[in-house]
Amino acid sequence: MNEEEKRKITSNDFIDLLIEYSGDQRLLAEYGNETINVIDDRFAVVYLPAERTSERLLTEVGYSVIPKLYGLLDTAHLEAVGINRLQATPTLNLRGQGVLLGFIDTGIEYTNPIFKHADNTTRIVSIWDQTIENLQAGEDLFYYGTEYTKDMINEALQNDNPLSVVPSTDTNGHGTMLAGLAGGSQIPESDFTGIASQAEFVVVKLKPAKQNLKDYLLVPNDTLCYQGNDFMFGIRYLVNVARRLGKPIAICVGLGTNQGAHDGNISTSIFLSDLANRAGIAILVAAGNEGNTGHHYFGVVDRVTGYDTVELRVGENEKNFTMEIWGQVPGTYSIDVTSPSGEHIPRIPARLGEHRDIRFLFEGTRLLIDYLIIESQTGDQLIFLRFNQPAPGIWRFRVYGGGDISSGFHIWLPMRGFITEETTFMNPNPDTVITTPGNGNNVITVTAYNHKDQSIYQNASRGYSRANQVKPDVAAPGVEVYVPLPGNQFGYQSGTSIAAALATGVSGLLLEWGIVNDRQGNMDGVNIRKFLYRGVNQKSNLVYPNNEWGYGSIDIYKTFESFRGEQ
Repeated sequence: MNEEEKRKITSNDFIDLLIEYSGDQRLLAEYGNETINVIDDRFAVVYLPAERTSERLLTEVGYSVIPKLYGLLDTAHLEAVGINRLQATPTLNLRGQGVLLGFIDTGIEYTNPIFKHADNTTRIVSIWDQTIENLQAGEDLFYYGTEYTKDMINEALQNDNPLSVVPSTDTNGHGTMLAGLAGGSQIPESDFTGIASQAEFVVVKLKPAKQNLKDYLLVPNDTLCYQGNDFMFGIRYLVNVARRLGKPIAICVGLGTNQGAHDGNISTSIFLSDLANRAGIAILVAAGNEGNTGHHYFGVVDRVTGYDTVELRVGENEKNFTMEIWGQVPGTYSIDVTSPSGEHIPRIPARLGEHRDIRFLFEGTRLLIDYLIIESQTGDQLIFLRFNQPAPGIWRFRVYGGGDISSGFHIWLPMRGFITEETTFMNPNPDTVITTPGNGNNVITVTAYNHKDQSIYQNASRGYSRANQVKPDVAAPGVEVYVPLPGNQFGYQSGTSIAAALATGVSGLLLEWGIVNDRQGNMDGVNIRKFLYRGVNQKSNLVYPNNEWGYGSIDIYKTFESFRGEQ
């Protein structure tokens, strides 16, 4: 790839299309001379001139090829997950030796003592910073960003100004927090230690999303978010490093999105599920913090009236947002719209490629509606709405159905942080709000609970998936957890990505026991999920699995107790 082609990867003059080609080069050949960047033998990215796209992008290229935007899922726990008892047992003194912990997030503060050995050398194998332009980047870095190796980081740590040598850092703190929880070094004076405190780290600092995609998906300019294709390149990098070193890896995903059908049939979920089924790889995903947001509606069309009325309250300060209506085959759905002032748009028929650009006279609102009768990855129907300058107040939609409509339909608004708190459904459904990629088949989806009073985190997303798969899988501490912060500080934070980080550390210990210690050489993410199930704590008054706790809260000591005879 030449320099001109490499510039397209980061340039806002080119829009990224995520293509599932499944090894069929003919599908990529359809894009002629456009620049193509291959992720693996199933997915690739095509960089298309932004000037050639239009408001009809979705109906022209399809929903699945438009990268989804992912946001961060957050703004005494060792005893709760059984670490203290485990590491006090001489034959089970697991600390992550020989294991990699992978993070794909806001980067890492590599100068922090929690990521260093006692001799001031780094525990980080490498950092791929997608944000630092490097036109010399080769195929191993997918032609963009800059890699910093262990030797380079150690050189920086010997310098009075480390960032002059390795300029990558974490100004947000989210990635540093997650990595520290999973495997940070012991800091006795701060009463802190990570779970897999002898593991090594591999880190990807994600490139922020292109403005052209944020504009199309109507995400606020100041919202930090990332594109699905950059995320997939980052995951590929983590796995490639692990393979090169011949070490197992536990990967933590603390990002999520409300886009998609919430059934695991979306590119990022498919990609992760394939990898998590391979020996030496475990992928832990945060369930999301959509529990009490009012961002989900579930309805069934009344067979007498032929429709179901949906009411959406739009907040005073809402500038723009999207909304997705998903109907399950063989039902066919269509909508009409009534604005807060009473202006009515009659029922829009469900036709292939249907696109409407509606301007409301009294509100000054522009509403763009696209119908996809058969969305390519799910096979289900999608009605995609984009609101420009929506008038505040109650918007009403009648959802009509034809054919077999017994399974109902779902509607999702964007996730927390992509939309104001005042914009909610008037009659929301709190279930089926696990954020993508947490609905994937083989990933381990982790929700959060309060380890002090054993209550579920009030903002945690509930399952199951739209395909009725058990999600979340397990729970870990995630309420007021003592966490590392930038600048060698510590504090308390809550959220499901914290729970996912702790579960990543626990999974690292299982990989050490299974692969490094040669107890189960083919251990993969599916095996680890089953091992975690064997040791869960469950409440006597609840039925398991359920859509809040999954199979229960993890306890690695109980996991080993459950197969004591196999040691």
